[in-house]
Amino acid sequence: MTMGSDLEVNAVKLRREMAERLARDGAVDDPRWLAAVEEVPRHRFVPGFYLSAGEHDEHGLTVWEPVTAELDHGRWLAAAYSDATLITQFDDQEPDWTAPRVRHGGAPTSSSTLPSLVLRMWADAELEEGHTVLEIGTGSGYSTALACERLGSADVTSIDVDPHRLAVAADALYGCGYTPTLAVADGLYGYWPEARFDRVVTACSFRSVPDSLIAQTRPGGKVLLTLSGWLYGYARVLLTVAEDGTAEGSLLPGTVSFMSVRAHSAPAFGNPAHWAAGLPEKGRPATYGPERISAASPEAFRLRFLAQCAVPGAQMTTVGRVVHLVDVVHGSAASLTPRDGGWEVREAGPVRLWERVEEVVDAFDSAGRPGPELFRLRVSRGEERLVHPRMPGLELPGRHFGSG
Repeated sequence: MTMGSDLEVNAVKLRREMAERLARDGAVDDPRWLAAVEEVPRHRFVPGFYLSAGEHDEHGLTVWEPVTAELDHGRWLAAAYSDATLITQFDDQEPDWTAPRVRHGGAPTSSSTLPSLVLRMWADAELEEGHTVLEIGTGSGYSTALACERLGSADVTSIDVDPHRLAVAADALYGCGYTPTLAVADGLYGYWPEARFDRVVTACSFRSVPDSLIAQTRPGGKVLLTLSGWLYGYARVLLTVAEDGTAEGSLLPGTVSFMSVRAHSAPAFGNPAHWAAGLPEKGRPATYGPERISAASPEAFRLRFLAQCAVPGAQMTTVGRVVHLVDVVHGSAASLTPRDGGWEVREAGPVRLWERVEEVVDAFDSAGRPGPELFRLRVSRGEERLVHPRMPGLELPGRHFGSG
């Protein structure tokens, strides 16, 4: 048996085992999607990727190790069929996979999303045979292949803003016999030549719902997207589009995050010390500490999303023990410093950043700390409101700056 045939035999076995794990873990219960997992050769879509080495360098940067079949065939194949996100690009720069090197730090800008999340996305979009679908964010092409396997290539359109990433994905897709419509395009604007769609599904996050995605969806169709902001709070929503072009839907449960669409990425804010120099010397006791929105908990995860709706221009960073909030849009800043078992807050600028966050936390607590599914998002003629019966309506971050 040749090396190539050995690989394919092993890959078939690993695909079957991955499908069994996903079913056992409750990631998917639809046999049609499990059948797609058993058919699509994920290793063909990830010839090279990075995995965390599980350590940091002397500067505190994450160490990333390249993984290819040539470097370590066993590790590469096992990782390809693990339920893990595989990073394929950093800082918008394509690695040289003929001579890959260990990386220190960097911002991931493209990946092959973990299979359980891909399947969850397709299931949450309520995708069925006969639906036409627009996928925003082709990435490696693996999720596109799953959709083609389930629906048939003729009903799938997938776009990506990165021409090189799309070319690599196209080679893999066509090499596996899948022929979806592919195009280099910005997800903010969808893809008019193939509209209208029954479903639009985004594999990236947005600060607000792009008007074009609503306009390119048939009445009764659905848009599944992840919302984000510069505090890195996330929420997912499934919107149903009405005849009049409005859309409405509930937030979905869970803690899912995606890379931001590039036009909605956070801007550089400079040196926190420069912003702190303009703050008053004396502050006030903070009603809540930063852990209410920064802790590694599901509640903090969803509360951070609500907080960034109140301070859409804010970014947060920690230097030593001091937490800084910086708003480059309005020229506002705040700092939180540990003091006497609590926190002292100092604020300056036209927007009292932490005061607004505290108001949201107050309202959240008074409403009984509601889960995401109790919030509804309404999109109508350029206005987006997040509504809860016991909390004031909130606008999505991007709408404040006309970036939707």
